[in-house]
Amino acid sequence: MMSMEYVAAGLFALALLHTFCAKQFEQLAHRSERHSGLFHLLGEVEVVFGFWAFVMIVAMALVRGGEQAIAYAESLQYTEPLFVFVIMVVAASRPVLLTVEGLVVMLARLAPVPSALAQTWLCLALVPLIGSFITEPAAMTLAALLLAPLVFRPGIPEWRKYAALGVLFVNVSIGGTLTSFAAPPVLMVAGAWNWDSAFMASTFGWRAAIAVLFNASVMTFVLRQYVTEVPIAAEANAELPVPLTVRVIHLVFLAGVVVFAHHPVIFLGLFLFFLGFTQAYAHFQSPLILKEGLLVGFFLAGLVVLGGMQQWWLQPIVSSLQPTALFFGALGLTALTDNAALTYLGSLIEGMTDPAKYALVAGAVAGGGLTVIANAPNPAGVALLRRGFNDESIGAGELLLGALAPTAVAALAFLL
Repeated sequence: MMSMEYVAAGLFALALLHTFCAKQFEQLAHRSERHSGLFHLLGEVEVVFGFWAFVMIVAMALVRGGEQAIAYAESLQYTEPLFVFVIMVVAASRPVLLTVEGLVVMLARLAPVPSALAQTWLCLALVPLIGSFITEPAAMTLAALLLAPLVFRPGIPEWRKYAALGVLFVNVSIGGTLTSFAAPPVLMVAGAWNWDSAFMASTFGWRAAIAVLFNASVMTFVLRQYVTEVPIAAEANAELPVPLTVRVIHLVFLAGVVVFAHHPVIFLGLFLFFLGFTQAYAHFQSPLILKEGLLVGFFLAGLVVLGGMQQWWLQPIVSSLQPTALFFGALGLTALTDNAALTYLGSLIEGMTDPAKYALVAGAVAGGGLTVIANAPNPAGVALLRRGFNDESIGAGELLLGALAPTAVAALAFLL
């Protein structure tokens, strides 16, 4: 029976390698006319884990039989991929985006610096912290769409874009720890360990807020000479106003999806109503990001399928480490697997001490920006921002380098 576990681990390793090679496939797509479509597909980061998950199901059918392969696929929980898809589409709708953008612009005008520079800081600091209340995937979606015309555009050096992307990913990962329901890795343990929002704010939240503000401030300073002349997007859209009633209804849909985030039947029903409403008032809408949302959902579903077979080697590592070693171990392992999966495995371990619990979750959220797969909202950021990079793809190695400094700041905040 162990042979399938080894096959799954090997395919998981190949999926990780594919993630780091995605940019190279995208470059091949531009050079090859005959097979450009295939190379472009393999270069889509969001396709990687879904593709290898399909390979694993086929391999399981060959090793254990078709019925067991289907039973395994159907035994998994796909609530998170479904939720991320829905929250991305709703949060990125024009009425919600303009409402949040209007708030950011209003606050930016109060700052004693150029408005666009203040807007950049707010998108890197305030929006990730708001993720503690609207969930991290929604915060990632809004921050990415607002930052795209400011930072992720031609004319800005590539290394600065990767540094900004690393800050965004890290800040979203740790910015959701002010409450017990917004960050996937926290949500996985909150019920089992009786961690409520008051505990999260007093134990994790204030430390995370310090790191978020520091990271955002340093990154804004690095970008200061590039964003001062960029026009505010909300002003450009001023000739297409969205009525207050439409904005409120969209925000109600967003709130409903957040409240019922763990009940897919309910939030999918709300989503269908939302789609109907956007059709009825299409003149107030921009095209919904259905393709991007579906690709991200496909990525996360593939991660669920592949990750479900990795418990046999991950859990012994987690359970064998002392708190300090566990913190750094979780930080490193998060780069190789979804941090929510990592904390979930920790929640299954009996007799964990309070320092060990803190170390596991702190390390998991601190490392949430190192790779595309480290935190559930990261694929959403990649899907929305990759067009701002060379070859319209984001390199895994460059992202890792860009995230190292803000990750170190987050680690210091949680350790000290």
